[in-house]
Amino acid sequence: MEAKKEVTLPIEGMTCAACATRIEKGLKRVDGVEDANVNFAIEKSTIHYNPEQTSVADFEKKIEQLGYHVQHEKQTFDVEGMTCAACANRIEKRLNKMDGVTEANVNFALENVAVEYNENQVTSQDMMEVVKKLGYALKPQVSKEETSNRKEEEIRHQTGKFIFSAILTLPLLWTMVTHFSFTSFIYSPDMLMNPWVQLALATPVQFIAGKQFYIGAYKALRNKSANMDVLVALGTSVAYLYSIFLGIEWQIQGAAGMPELYFEAAAVIITLVLLGKLFEVRAKGRTGQAIKKLLDMQAKTARVIRDGEELEIAIEEVAVGDQVIVRPGEKIPVDGAIVKGKSAVDESMITGESIPIDKNIGDTAIGSTINKNGMLTIEATKIGKDTALAQIVKVVEEAQGSKADIQRVADRVSGIFVPVVVSIAIVTFLVWYFLVAPGDLRAALVPAITVLVIACPCALGLATPTSVMAGSGRAAELGVLFKGGEYLENTRMIETIVLDKTGTVTKGEPALTDVVPQGDITKEELLKMAASAEKHSEHPLAEAIVKGAEEEHIDLIETTDFESVPGAGIQVTWEGEPLYIGTRKLMKQQNIEIGSIEEKMTELEAAGKTAMLIGYRGALAGMVAVADTVKETSKEAIERLHEQNLEVILLTGDNERTAQAIAKEVGVDRVIAEVLPGQKADEIKRLQQEGKKVAMVGDGINDAPALAIADIGMAIGTGTDVAIEAADVTLMRGDLHSVADSIELSAKTMRNIKQNLFFAFAYNSASIPVAAIGLLAPWVAGAAMACSSVSVVLNALRLQRLKLKREA
Repeated sequence: MEAKKEVTLPIEGMTCAACATRIEKGLKRVDGVEDANVNFAIEKSTIHYNPEQTSVADFEKKIEQLGYHVQHEKQTFDVEGMTCAACANRIEKRLNKMDGVTEANVNFALENVAVEYNENQVTSQDMMEVVKKLGYALKPQVSKEETSNRKEEEIRHQTGKFIFSAILTLPLLWTMVTHFSFTSFIYSPDMLMNPWVQLALATPVQFIAGKQFYIGAYKALRNKSANMDVLVALGTSVAYLYSIFLGIEWQIQGAAGMPELYFEAAAVIITLVLLGKLFEVRAKGRTGQAIKKLLDMQAKTARVIRDGEELEIAIEEVAVGDQVIVRPGEKIPVDGAIVKGKSAVDESMITGESIPIDKNIGDTAIGSTINKNGMLTIEATKIGKDTALAQIVKVVEEAQGSKADIQRVADRVSGIFVPVVVSIAIVTFLVWYFLVAPGDLRAALVPAITVLVIACPCALGLATPTSVMAGSGRAAELGVLFKGGEYLENTRMIETIVLDKTGTVTKGEPALTDVVPQGDITKEELLKMAASAEKHSEHPLAEAIVKGAEEEHIDLIETTDFESVPGAGIQVTWEGEPLYIGTRKLMKQQNIEIGSIEEKMTELEAAGKTAMLIGYRGALAGMVAVADTVKETSKEAIERLHEQNLEVILLTGDNERTAQAIAKEVGVDRVIAEVLPGQKADEIKRLQQEGKKVAMVGDGINDAPALAIADIGMAIGTGTDVAIEAADVTLMRGDLHSVADSIELSAKTMRNIKQNLFFAFAYNSASIPVAAIGLLAPWVAGAAMACSSVSVVLNALRLQRLKLKREA
C-alpha cells in the first residue's frame, strides 16, 4: 500500500479566482499528485500526494513557475550548547531535513539559527524538540537587551570557571616547569610531586571545570557524530586515567623516585581551552557592536499630544497619527511628516550628509536624526519595525545571519574534520606503539593525545561568520547595506557598473541654470515673468523656475487665464497681454520670431539643459534653461570606479544629446540612451551575454526589473523609502562613492575571510603532523589551539576599524 500525504501551502500573488484555477490545474499535472484544491479566499492550497513520487519542493517549484509564490515564515532562534563548527553543522543538517523547513542557516559566531519554513507543515516547537534530541537548546530570540545580558552572564560564568581551573592548575604547571634542565634552579616542594596530591588538584579541573566537555562529547556521540568536545574530553581523559595508572604502579613499586605523570598536561589543556573560550565569547560579543551602535541611535522616549495634553511616553507606545513634539537638540523619535514649525535636521547618521537639511511643513522627518535649532511638530507615519532605522538594523542582522558560499565549503570540511582527526590519533598511537617505540604505552599515548587536542576545528568554524559579521557591520556604519553574506562576497567580482542617470548620477531635481533676456528686458524682469506664469503649474521644470526666482528674492505677481498647451508649454495673461512659455513649436504657432536666440538655445541643449522660450506681446522676451544638475560627488566617484578597473556605463531614457553631455561631464565610458524603463532589464541581459559581471545602480523603484536581473542590484537612496526589497545592496548615502565603497568593502572582507581560512587550514595542516611525530607536548598543543581561535576572531575584528580610500 502506497503511503499518502497531505500538505497545505500558503500562496502569495493571486488576484482572482482564475489564478486559483490556474495553480490548481498546474499542481494536478505534477506526477504523484492525486488531488489539489486552491482556496482563493484564504489564499491556501491543499495537496494530496504520494511522497514516493513527488515532494513539497516540487510543488513550490511549480507554483513559482506559474508566477506565484509560496509564503514562508521566517524566524531566528538562539542556540545554546554549541561548542564548535561541527555542532553548528549537525544542527543545520538536521533542521534542513525536516518536512516544511525550506532553509536553515546556523551561525556559530552569532550562536543563532535563521529558519525559513512553512508553518502548516512544521512549528517552532517541532524544531525545538528536534534540536533538543541532538543535545542543544533552541530558544526564540529575545530582545537585544536580554541577549546582551545573557552574553554578559556567559562571560562572567566562563571567567569564574577559568579562574577556578587556573588556581588549581598553577601548582601542577609549577611542577612541570621544574622538569626542564634549564629551570632546575626553581624550587618545587616534594609534596607537589606526590601523585595523589596531583590527583587531588587535577580531579576538580577534569570533572568540574571540564564538565562542559564531557556533556558536549556525550551529546555528540549519542547522536553518532563528533565535535571539539570529543577531542578535548578524549585527549585529557586518556592523560588523566593513564596518570592514575602510573600512580598506582609507583605505589606498588614502593613509592620510590618521581613518576612521570600527565595530570598537569590534562589540567593545563582544559585551562587553556577555557581561556580560549573566554576570549572567544568576549570577541563574539564585540562582533555585534555595529547593530548595538545602530540601536543606540534610537530615541528612548517621545513627547506626544493626546487629548490636548503634552505627554512623554516610551517610544514603543507611539501610534501612527500621533502628533510628536521635538525640541531643538533632541532626536526625532519616529518617521513622519512635519505639520508645524521649521528647523535644520542633522541626517548624517542615515544619509552621510554632514550639512543639516532645512525642513519645513510638509517635509519628511526620519526617526533617530537630530533636530538642530527649531521646534517641530511631526505626525508619526512609521513606527517600530517600519522606521528607516529599524529597516537598516533588520538588513544588517539578516546579512550577519546569512552565509557566504565560501562558508558553506568551510562548514562541510569542519563537519568531517573531527572523525578524521580521531582516526589520525588512533593511527598515531598504533604506529608509535608497534613501530616507533614497541610496547611503550607512555611513548605512544603522548603524541596521540597531542593530535586530539591540537586539531579542534574552532578556528575553521569562526573564520567566515566573524568576518561577515564585522564586514557587514562596518559597511552599515558607512551607509552600505548588504542584504546577505553572498552579496558581500560577490560584489567584488563585478566588472561593469551600469548607472541610471536621474537621481543616481544627477540630483533628480531640476534646477534653474540660465536666464537669457532679449531686447530691453532685464534678467530680473524675465525671471519674474516666467516664475509668475509657472507658479500654477505642477510640472518639475516649472517648480525649478519658481524656486530659482525665490532664491533671487523676486516677488511674484498673480497671473490669470492659465492654460497648458499639451506637448508645447503654457500660456497665461500677464498685465492684460498673453504670455507664452514653451518650445519652438509654441513660438511658431504664435508667429514669434526666435532666430536671434536659436544658436544659444542649441548650445544649452547640447549641454544637457532643457531650454524654454518666452514670448510676450507678439515678440521674443527671452529664454530660461533648466537642468537636472550632476551631484557634486559623481565625477570623483566615477574616477574611483575607474581606479578599481571597472567599466562604467550610463543607462537613461533621456535623449542622446542630453545623455552625452552628462556622460562627458562625469567621465563614464559608454552611454546607452533613449531606453524605456521596461527595456533597461534587456540592456543588462545584453551586457551579461557579453560575459560581463554587471551591477545595476538605480533608485530601486522604476529600475526594479533591471536591479533584479543584474548580478548585483544596488538601490541608491536617502533613507526613508529605501528600496531594500528591490536590491541586493542598498546605498543609504545617496552618492556614487557608496558604489566604490561597496566594492572595496566586499574585496577587503573577502581578503579577511581568506586570511582566516588560511590561518585555520594551515594551522591544522601543519600542526597535526608535528604532533603525530612527537615534537609537541600536549599542553603546548592546548595553548596553540586556543591561540588559533582567538587569532582568527581578532583578525576579523580588524574590519570594524577599516578605513576606505576616501577616508584615508
